[in-house]
Amino acid sequence: MAKHLTDKDIERVVEILDGWRDKLTWEALCDACAPVIGKKPVRQTLLKFSRITMAYDACKTRLKEDAPIRTLPSMRVAVERINRLEQENERLKCENARLLQQFIVWQYNAYAHGLGSHQLNKALPSIDRGQTEK
Repeated sequence: MAKHLTDKDIERVVEILDGWRDKLTWEALCDACAPVIGKKPVRQTLLKFSRITMAYDACKTRLKEDAPIRTLPSMRVAVERINRLEQENERLKCENARLLQQFIVWQYNAYAHGLGSHQLNKALPSIDRGQTEK
């Protein structure tokens, strides 16, 4: 039975892709995910999540464009960390832009259906967990 991925698992897979340096295939990614999320996912499971597919595509593009950088061994760790952070930053910018687009769609639909800002900004109901206050 396929493992259902949690939000934390998805974040871990995306982080794996941010730091990927070797040839990237879905099979290699599935193998790399196994120790991190506890069970080897199949390609179809990973393809269900847009964050993973977008990070995969960005990683593929980056690997095609990147040429090996020749540096001193002492600087290699710093260069790799900088590259990884730059890739993570680019991925987060793309995710943020996609979320802003989704917000615009929701904003228009709320307006079209007559929802006012006071209804949209209404606080969530509190959850009664049956606990007594001290």
